[in-house]
Amino acid sequence: MTTPTGATPTGATTTGATPEKRGGFADLRKMFGNGQSTLRQFGILGSLVVIIALFQLLTWLIKGTGLTLSSTNLINVVNQYSYILILAIGMVMVIIMGHIDLSVGSVAAFTGIIVAKAMAEWNLPWPLAIVLGLLVGAAVGAWQGFWVAYVGVPAFIVTLAGMLIFRGGNQWIGQSTTTPVPVEFTYIGAGYLPDVPGSLFNYATMALGVLGAAWIVYNELHLRGVQKKMGSPQAPLWVSIVKVVLLAGVILWAAWLFATGRPGTSFPISGIILVLLVILYSFITRSTVFGRHIYAVGGNRLAATLSGVKDRRVDFFVMMNMSVLASLAGMIFVARSTASGPQDGNGWELDAIAAVFIGGAAVSGGIGTVIGSIIGGLVMAFLNNGLQLLGVGADWVQIIKGMVLLLAVGVDVWSKSQGRPSILGLWSRRRRTRLEEQGPTEPPAVVPSSGTNESSEPRDVARL
Repeated sequence: MTTPTGATPTGATTTGATPEKRGGFADLRKMFGNGQSTLRQFGILGSLVVIIALFQLLTWLIKGTGLTLSSTNLINVVNQYSYILILAIGMVMVIIMGHIDLSVGSVAAFTGIIVAKAMAEWNLPWPLAIVLGLLVGAAVGAWQGFWVAYVGVPAFIVTLAGMLIFRGGNQWIGQSTTTPVPVEFTYIGAGYLPDVPGSLFNYATMALGVLGAAWIVYNELHLRGVQKKMGSPQAPLWVSIVKVVLLAGVILWAAWLFATGRPGTSFPISGIILVLLVILYSFITRSTVFGRHIYAVGGNRLAATLSGVKDRRVDFFVMMNMSVLASLAGMIFVARSTASGPQDGNGWELDAIAAVFIGGAAVSGGIGTVIGSIIGGLVMAFLNNGLQLLGVGADWVQIIKGMVLLLAVGVDVWSKSQGRPSILGLWSRRRRTRLEEQGPTEPPAVVPSSGTNESSEPRDVARL
């Protein structure tokens, strides 16, 4: 008797996948997603919480008060690292594609000096100067994207050359001197949400926090509604409730800390720009055709090309987008510093790359998310900030940051040696071993291969 594809004689349907597990760790996995990269980011998120709590405790023991979670310190962290996090948003897309961009710091400095000169010497209004800066970034990105996508020069070489070219361009245009910018321009890098005189807290910041918490609730309800409509497995209700309460509580608490800082401060404008970019690029990478093409080309360029993806076009726009974000980061830094100088952007590319890899991106490409890169950047930001609060010397700060980066990438490479592109590779391998030791079970019906099984062909086949 012939059994329909995907069915067993007992009536249990199977497609060769392991039946969904419920309860215990399986339910906790659903709290922040069920994919491999999300689980890695959940571990990085836990590391961020541990780092913040550790430095809060250490500063309390040593300084007599917890400094890490003070309003003033949180505002300083956003102001000091927002431009690095903006770079990480673009860098994660570059690394997913299997490339690297070493020029972002120099491009930021190059754009910064042009914008500063345009306002100081050409009397260009600051809104038009911002537009000019973005156009300069797009032109630089198109230049580098052309060499990578259509000439075929590796991105490492192209951006290494760009790092030298645009660093020299910054020093040539600025004559190795600083160029001040108008006070109005500094608002994008050193401004805050407006306040009501005499109020106990900043209403705009709290309103922003309430909107964020409301979005968390709406998103979870929408997700459960879609899953129910499509008949997809749902996490237990208690998991959704705990998830919403935790995330919304953290957002509201953080908003309160930002809203109750010293008079005249609140949530920084650079932080608003960062939040908007995170929302935009999370949508692009997760819910658009272009975003899916980035992952497809990064995962297996040959398979993506054979499927009709125009990989050269994707390469071009990813590299151009990186330079546009670098120009924006450069302008925010210049606005915060109130001047453009010859040393702007030094080492930024290393911090951005570190944030992406710590946030869960794979060395070989194809894996990584915007949210994960932001979390990785915050890990580096609070690590650096906490060490400075404790009075640790700059030499040890660099050593510790380097060890953290090496450990993060080392764990990724080691996990791949277990046969899975995630940190759970060893755990999954042992779980399969235990299942095999339990003895044979009813074999599933053979399902024709669609040719897209990731485990059936190496990720790096014909990487061009």
